[in-house]
Amino acid sequence: MKIAFLTSEYPHPKARFAAGIGTSIMNLSKGIVEQGHEVVIILHGQDKDESFNDDGITFHKIKNIKIKGLSRILTQKKIQRKINELVDKGEIDLVEIPDWIGFSSTMRLKCPLVIKLHGSDTYFCHLDQRPVKFLNKLREKLALKRANAWLSVSQFTATITKQIFDLKNDFTVIPNCIDLQKFSIDDTQNESQHNTILYFGTLIRKKGLLELPLIFNEVYKHNSNAKLILIGHDASDVITGNTSTWQMMQKLFDEQAFQNVSYLGSVTYDQIKAHINASTVCVFPTFAEALPVSWIEAMAMQKAIVASNIGWATELIDDNVNGFLVHPKDHSPFAQRIITLLENESLRKQFGSNARAKVVQQFSIEVVAKQSIDFYKTVLC
Repeated sequence: MKIAFLTSEYPHPKARFAAGIGTSIMNLSKGIVEQGHEVVIILHGQDKDESFNDDGITFHKIKNIKIKGLSRILTQKKIQRKINELVDKGEIDLVEIPDWIGFSSTMRLKCPLVIKLHGSDTYFCHLDQRPVKFLNKLREKLALKRANAWLSVSQFTATITKQIFDLKNDFTVIPNCIDLQKFSIDDTQNESQHNTILYFGTLIRKKGLLELPLIFNEVYKHNSNAKLILIGHDASDVITGNTSTWQMMQKLFDEQAFQNVSYLGSVTYDQIKAHINASTVCVFPTFAEALPVSWIEAMAMQKAIVASNIGWATELIDDNVNGFLVHPKDHSPFAQRIITLLENESLRKQFGSNARAKVVQQFSIEVVAKQSIDFYKTVLC
């Protein structure tokens, strides 16, 4: 089979942007290639039109057409022509695209189109309890209705999406995956730094970053040696219009606790691994996700986790088995779980070992790539 992924993000030096969805597509692509199939990555929103091959994958970069009021539709038509040209040449059998902003809503392709739920704008607005733009919801619903088949990274995301768009079709759940060779057991043998709490991901309200200072204040009251390290892109705040969530966070820390906080900004993929490895506990107090790759990466590196207990979380973490789950608004209980793990090395190791085992069984690229290939075959039959 020849599977194409249409995306605006992918972690490659020649790509302009990469985040969680891009990482997920990269991992899945590697697994598909390793199982003897071909992968084509079609990257829109790029700096120029360019095609190249790298590590067994074909890339087609697409530069958006910029004409006021017409950019989106003209770019969609440009991409449609490119995909159909590749289908005619026998280079693509099927295209998969994320659900975000319904980018495929007007496309007419000569091959089956699969939409995979990573979390649409409408979905995240629903979880955030804020209004969604009318056009975004319309486009996302239209794209979903016009797809030939449907996937979701979590059952929770599928259930909520069906409700908010009033959809009748079912979604097959195939989770995000990671490359366990990049998060190997050997990587976890170095000693972690004592009392180090790590958050990595975008600094944004929906990921609970305005709750984290209040949680850390409680931890610091009990353990003045505790350190909080933050890694990730600083995002603007959709509610207040503030251009920096980090600036908003700083005001929420107690003065003494803030002395033990370090914000490192964005770092490379390899540096992320080093910071995960060095941490004592990883924390994810998020309100809105679909199935976060960051959680899986921390679990794969045998780290004890304290995370949100909302929706998708139970599909990743079994509370008190391979991590702790607490509501982000429950600052004291959330802090107490962190304190428990900081003080209990044997429990940290138990959680970490159980977490790694679950990733191997359910979220490795080998397992998820096989599930995906089997699904694509049913679509192409």
